[in-house]
Amino acid sequence: MKNSIWLDDPEEHDYPAAQDYLELLFEPAEAAKIVARLKQAKTISKKSKDILRASKLPLLPKENVHVQIDLKKFSKEKRLSPLLLVRHESGLIIADGYHRMCASYYLTEDLDVLCRLV
Repeated sequence: MKNSIWLDDPEEHDYPAAQDYLELLFEPAEAAKIVARLKQAKTISKKSKDILRASKLPLLPKENVHVQIDLKKFSKEKRLSPLLLVRHESGLIIADGYHRMCASYYLTEDLDVLCRLV
């Protein structure tokens, strides 16, 4: 994972953000269990195009302010936190990192994206 645009592990502030989002979809206790599993999961690599397709989310426009911020970080070689992903019967949930995923797609849809998946 050296020379990557990604950090090897998520940053600590990503987990509360993921839990806040997951509490909109699950009861708080269930969201907390999912986040605990994300903390224990290994960091893996998936293609940005596959994450986007599995999540069924639209690609945010390149002009989106948060996508722009992440694109600037890439250009300054600042490494970004891996995505936090949850498998669900309705499709893949991006619990944290939607803007980072969209920014990475603009680099190339075949980009290897580091993530935690439960």
